[in-house]
Amino acid sequence: MQDHYGIIGYPLNHSFSPAFFNKKFEAEGINALYTALPIPDIALFPQLLIDNPRLKGLNVTIPYKQSVIPYLDELNDEAEKVGAVNCIAVRDGKTKGYNTDVIGFERSLGPLLQPQHAYALILGTGGASKAVAYVLKQKGIAYKLVSRTAKAGMLTYADVTPAMLSKYKFIINTTPLGMFVDLAACPALPYEALGSEHLVYDLVYNPAETRFLALAKAQGAVIKNGLDMLHLQARAGWEIWNRP
Repeated sequence: MQDHYGIIGYPLNHSFSPAFFNKKFEAEGINALYTALPIPDIALFPQLLIDNPRLKGLNVTIPYKQSVIPYLDELNDEAEKVGAVNCIAVRDGKTKGYNTDVIGFERSLGPLLQPQHAYALILGTGGASKAVAYVLKQKGIAYKLVSRTAKAGMLTYADVTPAMLSKYKFIINTTPLGMFVDLAACPALPYEALGSEHLVYDLVYNPAETRFLALAKAQGAVIKNGLDMLHLQARAGWEIWNRP
């Protein structure tokens, strides 16, 4: 029988995962199907599992990377430390959560990090930001979270000044701002303060160059989109689903 894999989130009209995995299945002769499984409320997750008994694995995207956790039977150590899940293995009716965003982000950085990138700003406070923060902490990079609304221990965009950007030279956007559904959107930053020593990373991968990246590039910053991270975390998820 055909195994079933999928991605949960809402909405899911932006997901690359079905095309990526179904192409992989076809190329490798794997009898499996990967589909988008949009659910408007995470409370529908248990019923989704019942309705799809052939599910072997799931990816999780916005807005459920944190809210899915109470519905899972188990977390691996890393997902528990991060506090967010983007990959679920389903075995014998039991669910276990993982975070392959950590793997994807860490490996995608490659040789980009330089000594001046010891201080970072993480734009956004959702599930993806938690994976990024975990990786930065592991690498000894000090960071501050930037939120649209005032929250304890976090900056707002109004707090990010040109003077601050002279110290914080690694900026990561973990929000969906600038995706193809709203190409004109971008985080509200003093882009004129960026320069060639800045590394500006956008987890968004569609379009390949968001307005956020284009504005940073115009100031001479090194830029990176989220496509490599996406591929790397997808491959890591496939390895998890196929462990003995």
